[in-house]
Amino acid sequence: MSRQLNIDTLRQNFWKEEYLREKMLRCEWYRKYGSMVKAKQKAKAAGRLPLKLPTLHPKAPLSPPPAPKSAPSKVPSPVPEAPFQSEMYPVPPITRALLYEGISHDFQGRYRYLNTRKLDMPETRYLFPVTTSFTYGWQLGPPVKQELVSCKMCRIESFFRKNGAFALLDPRDLAL
Repeated sequence: MSRQLNIDTLRQNFWKEEYLREKMLRCEWYRKYGSMVKAKQKAKAAGRLPLKLPTLHPKAPLSPPPAPKSAPSKVPSPVPEAPFQSEMYPVPPITRALLYEGISHDFQGRYRYLNTRKLDMPETRYLFPVTTSFTYGWQLGPPVKQELVSCKMCRIESFFRKNGAFALLDPRDLAL
């Protein structure tokens, strides 16, 4: 039994174009944010490495100080702690304090914290758009109120019947 291919040239071209568009979108995202993601991954990997402590030699009995050397001796320094990088900005202390006030059952605590956090724009919460769906609203700005073009009386006159609710219909209104 053979497989039926319900695909014509038009549909095939559509899928090819869609595939190339998605590929270009991924390449563009990687070009913009790839270095930041790699830096974050390196910081996380460095944070997972075990901390190497310097070796301590047993104390020797006190002896007269040695003569000064021309080259200073190097003391092993502890491994610097890698800064933890997140894809989000840190939460303001006022908003974080909401977590510890009350319980979610009373619409406080975590419930109030999440609702407050939800009201912030994505640009104030995230360093860069994490997913492609973020790009639709990224740096969109505050909503702009659009004024209606038509006046109120024009809408009222065109919406309501002029001859009343129970009046006979005008023959011009009937489709015959």
